[in-house]
Amino acid sequence: MSRILVAISSPWAANRVAEPVNDLARKLGAEVLIVHVSRPSGGQMRELEQAEGESAISLLRQQLQNNSVAVQTLLLFSDDIARAILSIAEEREVSLIVLGLTGKNVFARLLAGNVPVELIKNTRIPVLLLPPDWNKKL
Repeated sequence: MSRILVAISSPWAANRVAEPVNDLARKLGAEVLIVHVSRPSGGQMRELEQAEGESAISLLRQQLQNNSVAVQTLLLFSDDIARAILSIAEEREVSLIVLGLTGKNVFARLLAGNVPVELIKNTRIPVLLLPPDWNKKL
């Protein structure tokens, strides 16, 4: 069975990728591994980031399971988000990495780091980028 890793950053992103990921998983007969990676922080900020990650994972998991897609989830903290995603992808032997782009502007990407570029540069696993306004079936 093939496995698709879906890296999500927020409930908004989870909602945007739900339909295309569902369509893709069903066509490929693949299970889905939903991953949310946050940068480590302390105190209340960590609690907020963890709550947002859990919310994003829960939202996407529920939508996929409602359509009979097999789902696994993982929430973790790392200073290097791209490296964490790649490590999980290699460990779990995924066939495809899917990212839903958030529509952040170039300045915001420079501050946060450009995870899609780092993934593409550092893996041999295919990476599918879904733009924020994607609304077609795959």
